[in-house]
Amino acid sequence: MRPLAVHHVSVNVSEPESSIAFYTDVLGGTVRDDRPTFGFGGAWIDLGATQVHLIEAPVPPNLGQHFAILVDDLDAVVSELRSKDVDVGDPVTVGPDRQTFIVDPDGNSIELHEIGTTGGHSSSESHEDVG
Repeated sequence: MRPLAVHHVSVNVSEPESSIAFYTDVLGGTVRDDRPTFGFGGAWIDLGATQVHLIEAPVPPNLGQHFAILVDDLDAVVSELRSKDVDVGDPVTVGPDRQTFIVDPDGNSIELHEIGTTGGHSSSESHEDVG
C-alpha cells in the first residue's frame, strides 16, 4: 500500500446543525452538497483539502483522540477564535512546530497546527502531542 493522503475523518456529533455552524462559521469549512442520504443526520465539510464527516451518533468520551487542522499563522487563528468567544489555549512548541487545541460543541478535540515556526517563537517547555 502507498497512501496518498487522508481523504476524510469522521466525527460523531449529537446535534448536526450546531456542529455544521461551528465547522463552517467558526472554522471556515464549506458544506459539501454531494453527501448521500444515509438514514442518519450529518454533513460532509471541506476543511482545506481534507473532509470532515459529521455523523449524528453518540459522542465517545474524549480519551485523546483528535484530528489536526494545518494553519499558516497560529497566532492569528488563536486571536480570531478568541474574538468569536472560542476557548483556545496559548500555542505551545512541539519540536519545530506549534500547536494548540479547541473543542467542538460536543467536546471533540481539534488540534490547530503550524509547521516549522519556532524560529520566531519560543517556549520554555517541550510539549508533546498526544497523538
